[in-house]
Amino acid sequence: MAWPAQTIATIRRLDTIQRELGDRYVDREEAIRLLVLAAVCREHVLLIGPPGTAKTGLMDHFSQAISARPFRYLLTRFTEPSELFGPLDIEQFQAGNYRIKTENMLPEADIAFLDEVFQGSSAILNTLLTLLNERQFHNGAEIRQAPLISFYGATAAPPEDPALLPFSDRFLLRLEIARVGEDRLADLLDTGWEQERAVLAGRSPAPAPTVTPAQLRELAAQLRHVELKPVMPVYQQLVRELRAQGVVLSDRRVVRGLKAVAAACLLREGDIASSVDLWPLRHFWTEPEDAQLIQQAVADRIADDPSVPRRPGRTPAEILAEAQFETDQLNGGRFATTEGLITATLQALGRLRRELYTSHPNATGELGDLDQLVEQVDAKYP
Repeated sequence: MAWPAQTIATIRRLDTIQRELGDRYVDREEAIRLLVLAAVCREHVLLIGPPGTAKTGLMDHFSQAISARPFRYLLTRFTEPSELFGPLDIEQFQAGNYRIKTENMLPEADIAFLDEVFQGSSAILNTLLTLLNERQFHNGAEIRQAPLISFYGATAAPPEDPALLPFSDRFLLRLEIARVGEDRLADLLDTGWEQERAVLAGRSPAPAPTVTPAQLRELAAQLRHVELKPVMPVYQQLVRELRAQGVVLSDRRVVRGLKAVAAACLLREGDIASSVDLWPLRHFWTEPEDAQLIQQAVADRIADDPSVPRRPGRTPAEILAEAQFETDQLNGGRFATTEGLITATLQALGRLRRELYTSHPNATGELGDLDQLVEQVDAKYP
């Protein structure tokens, strides 16, 4: 089937967000890819790694890029439930009703990020279990539907306490994040210093919002149209092989893993899944010691390299159409026309112009049209 134009437009905006965040955060391409995939299939991600590896900054900028209501908190053993879910509503309590005020708290967030997520008390984790699985929050006698798109947790190490396994299993996808290696140190210093200079100059380094939570939910609804039958036999074979080797995969993870495969297919603008769409299963593991085994098993079944661009050899008309879409988004009034949004649009147009010139240097007509779009957007600077 042919995806609706708005579906394609949202996918390509997410692709732009991935590239822009990749330029900002050195050696975090796989983490960014997982953040986007999880937001599309409405699943949860656990990031494992030491402090100072840009987990918090990456989550903040991703939330801003998708115009999401975020909630971020660092858990400790002494964190009270009210710090996450909201304080007691005293007036309601005096009237005989137990309710809490959830405004600007976790139950009303589109994107949530909890650092040291396994440090929470049993009261906190039990509430999170329902919130993550059913997207529901019990406020007194009332059951409220939460707008949560995806929940991202961070920890220095996975939990060893068996009592935490039910909560841990809610994180379908996992990624170990290490400090940037010596081979990328120069890139880290250059990129980091440019961002520090921007802060010192009083310029916000935050990306302008280009996708809305509503658009993400519309994209997630399209997953039901992805045809998974072509990959189902190899998926079943993979699960059987891993379980036979002692890898713990709950029935919940096995079923929900199909959503990740469908999302991978959709994000490359496909509607029939193939072996290339199995790449999210590299992050399917529960125990870190199983990660390498799973990654190798998935690699053996992937026919193509999932890191190649998903739209190679685009025509000049396709590139120009995306440039026009970028400009229309700025002019359409969906987002406030801020200096940051103008800058983000110009960056996107610059990237598209480079692609057009590199792939089709003789497409003078389209190059001229794209230059006119750049001039129109540039003229909007106050």
